[in-house]
Amino acid sequence: MALERPGDDPIVLDLGTGLRFWGETLPQDGSFRGTALITHLHWDHVQGLPFFVPINRPGAQLDIYGPAQDGVSVEASFESFMCPPYFPVKIEALAGDIRFHDVADCDLAIGDAKVRVREVPHVGATNGYRVDWDGCTVAYLSDHQQPQDGGLDIAPSVLELCDGVDLVIHDAQYTPSEFAQKAHWGHCTVDYAVHVAREAGARRLALFHHDPEHTDADVDRLLAHAQELGDKAGLDEVIAAREGLTVALGSAVPAAR
Repeated sequence: MALERPGDDPIVLDLGTGLRFWGETLPQDGSFRGTALITHLHWDHVQGLPFFVPINRPGAQLDIYGPAQDGVSVEASFESFMCPPYFPVKIEALAGDIRFHDVADCDLAIGDAKVRVREVPHVGATNGYRVDWDGCTVAYLSDHQQPQDGGLDIAPSVLELCDGVDLVIHDAQYTPSEFAQKAHWGHCTVDYAVHVAREAGARRLALFHHDPEHTDADVDRLLAHAQELGDKAGLDEVIAAREGLTVALGSAVPAAR
């Protein structure tokens, strides 16, 4: 998933397997420059890096920001799993320049973009991000632990990230019955995702982190339910994130495609 603006380097949200396919659309001549905001170091959020061809070219540059884990830096964590016997190629073997930055509960500038970093309830140290760029705001909370009793309390850090954003990309993995069985797994219901967007005054919501056991029909059904809730909550639009989806933000906001 990437935030892109003409004439600027992209900001990538996590480094999952979709990174490989996105990389195929980019120049692979060493001209790549970009930044990645890592929410946490669970495998599904980092395993795409070894397959990102643009960074395996001399001259390419990628800055990776994320939370340290129990005193272990982001760089050390990547070095521990991107090496034999887990993977044959080490970080230093990639031809491009990869720079790691440990961040938590701070505000920083990436080019012209202002980035707010706040801790989000999950399993282990996890960041959420708010990106303010060219008059548009996006909040990214990929994995978010709903209160395990099924309640609707929201951490102040989450409300801060999502306050009045144009788009919030939010964990929406479970139905209420699924959550009852997996309340401690670090995720939330579709209903809770809509609740967060409403309470924060977000304009649009993208349902994210779909359960791998859900079929397309399941996602469509959950989306319809979320759209009904979103209409009642006053959201402008509720969509389901999917491979290849493009969302335009700006003064004129067309439907996602």
